[in-house]
Amino acid sequence: MRKLFTICLASLQIACAAEDFNNKSYEWDIYPVPADAGDGMVWKLHPQSDDFNYVADEKDKGKEFYAKWTDFYHNHWTGPAPTIWQRDHVSVSDGYLKIRASRPEDVPMKKVVSGPNTKELPGTYTGCITSKTRVKYPVYVEAYAKLSNSTMASDVWMLSPDDTQEIDIIEAYGGDRDGGGYGADRLHLSHHIFIRQPFKDYQPKDLGSWYKDDKGTLWRDDFHRVGVFWKDPFTLEYYVDGELVRTVSGKDIIDPNNYTGGTGLVKDMDIIINMEDQSWRAVKGLSPTDEELKNVEDHTFLVDWIRVYTPVPEE
Repeated sequence: MRKLFTICLASLQIACAAEDFNNKSYEWDIYPVPADAGDGMVWKLHPQSDDFNYVADEKDKGKEFYAKWTDFYHNHWTGPAPTIWQRDHVSVSDGYLKIRASRPEDVPMKKVVSGPNTKELPGTYTGCITSKTRVKYPVYVEAYAKLSNSTMASDVWMLSPDDTQEIDIIEAYGGDRDGGGYGADRLHLSHHIFIRQPFKDYQPKDLGSWYKDDKGTLWRDDFHRVGVFWKDPFTLEYYVDGELVRTVSGKDIIDPNNYTGGTGLVKDMDIIINMEDQSWRAVKGLSPTDEELKNVEDHTFLVDWIRVYTPVPEE
């Protein structure tokens, strides 16, 4: 009887916590979810959402952070070389998730391979976090974030546990050394489907996947809302500051090579937030320099909040 009482009490506590979460007011409430939940459906806030209105020190992030996040990638991989993810490059303060980059004098050298190019380069330390809860369509995920002013990528994305299905929400480079059209005026709104053995990688190559608005906005200059509605296995809608800017729909653009065996994007995904010194840019000389990295503010990716919604029947 005591065991049954304990189980019931725990279930009640979880239910109350979930109710409190959904009844609480959040910063993002002033922004309606821009995507359509569907006929007879309304958006319900998912508990993986985070306003980052707490303190999580680099060395000891505390219960509130660890209730929702792991301060690393979703497996033991340390990042695309020369990236080396470090737990102590992630913190929360002043209402923001902060992911910084650095290169200490004793950083190890990394072999960086991109296509036919191979270089030995000094590693770049930065941070990565992964959600404790996975999400699956239909789901809307949106971050309010400010890119680092760096050649490195500032990223918010989703990835299946087996690393075969990926949806990129934010992938962008805030620095001025853009390396040929991938500068601070672009947001990469895309997805990948992989076969791991032998390795194959599909992603859309159309110009629309590198979004640029008609105002000449440099996305590093301010915070912006970028979201994706993963509507179904073959439909993704991308929103920037509440406006629908890109839709990809159908097998011909989601999975034209049939890497998923006809299923499309169906796997549960982790939400990942990080910075990366990406290999394809590093071999072109676009790693941040030691001098650039001395500017910590320029090499810090800020996320004010991330919200997740799922459609539920209207009561």
